[in-house]
Amino acid sequence: MNTYDVAVIGGGIVGSAIARLLGGTALSVALLEARDDVGDGTSKANTAILHTGFDAKPGTLESRLVARGYEMLGAYAEATGIPVERTGALLVAWTQEQLDALPGLRAKAERNGYTACQIVDTAEVYRRVPDLGPGALGGLTVPGESIICTWTTNLALATDAVNRGVTLLRGHRVTEVHVGSDATRLATTAGDVTARWVINAAGLGADALDALFGHDRFTVTPRRGELLVFDKLARPLAPCIVLPVPSSAGKGVLVSPTIYGNVMVGPTAEDLTDRSATGTSEQGLAFLREKGTALMPRLMREEVTATYAGLRAAIGSDDYLIDLDADQRYLLIGGIRSTGLTAGMAIAEHIGELLGKHLDLTPRAGLPEPPRMPNLGEAFERPYQDSAAIAADPEYGRVVCFCERVTKGEIRDALTSVIPPAGLDGLRRRTRAMNGRCQGFYCGARVREIFEKGTQ
Repeated sequence: MNTYDVAVIGGGIVGSAIARLLGGTALSVALLEARDDVGDGTSKANTAILHTGFDAKPGTLESRLVARGYEMLGAYAEATGIPVERTGALLVAWTQEQLDALPGLRAKAERNGYTACQIVDTAEVYRRVPDLGPGALGGLTVPGESIICTWTTNLALATDAVNRGVTLLRGHRVTEVHVGSDATRLATTAGDVTARWVINAAGLGADALDALFGHDRFTVTPRRGELLVFDKLARPLAPCIVLPVPSSAGKGVLVSPTIYGNVMVGPTAEDLTDRSATGTSEQGLAFLREKGTALMPRLMREEVTATYAGLRAAIGSDDYLIDLDADQRYLLIGGIRSTGLTAGMAIAEHIGELLGKHLDLTPRAGLPEPPRMPNLGEAFERPYQDSAAIAADPEYGRVVCFCERVTKGEIRDALTSVIPPAGLDGLRRRTRAMNGRCQGFYCGARVREIFEKGTQ
């Protein structure tokens, strides 16, 4: 049995980013994912916003890493083709109390190093977002907030890691931990994995894994966030991200465009005990309808094409929990929540600083170039629109999913990629196939046929 220098547990954005960083050194690295695909847990279902960190708690590790991650992921997106739209955001005040809070929010942003926020009056609010419901009293602009593809981000980082030599082990759920004098043996559902150092980036399962190392220091509470996704015809109604003014009850419900050309409303925030409860609820969707009617009544008359829910790993703290145990050669990353999308690469950089005191993390020479990812963004040229690509390869002109304009060439590329999908959900995240208004009703059988032939 091989003994890896480092085993990273969790193939979400944070774990993939760490594996990518460590894969750029001389260390041998394994990335273990409990599910059959990377990014199939918390990382796949969030609001997909590239955050400036303007509203983080000043002075926290989260504040620093979100701000750093915003710059790092922005640059990485340019290099890899991860789609990003710099839409900006607008916090809207609907009550006098919220209006009075805007100067404090701007000051908070400045303490976080973000100085571009501006307070605007009612007329400017409606000039920016004409279809808002009546009653807005003012707003705060956050021009740097952006929308991004969380699926492509996760896949790019994991692909980069594998290209750098990281061993990806899917379907490896850790069930036991045996810490030895020189290495730790991880018993998994697919056999044992041994490593000198172990990094816990297991998201919703981080506390259970931490307990296997003998700790009892935090509990993950799954916080369900449900969302409504509206048809692409609604996109003009949401030219930017519309944020509520935060309160003691949380950040509240937002209206946001998506990178795929839709508009979403959400999320809810419901603490659960079931870590697999990613289904939507009648109460949650009714709540979003009620909030959405007040925020943007015209949007509620548009067609809903999908509803979904994601679980955030809340730990009852307003900061990340990152801790290194040198005696056990073990590093914990907990409580990352939804900001992990933006902060993931900066978290990896921070982990590198901590591990650098114990391991040689000198970058290897001759690393491969970052992977170039397929574009899933509606605002950018897609293969079915690219006459040169179609002339070179007619498969890019053969549309299979008509709602999302996904071609047979794109599905083929996904199936032959460095990390091919293990199932149709993974294919959906790589191509947008079956992600449109019909949700696979018309194209599902054809997509499945191509998938099954391509995986035989």
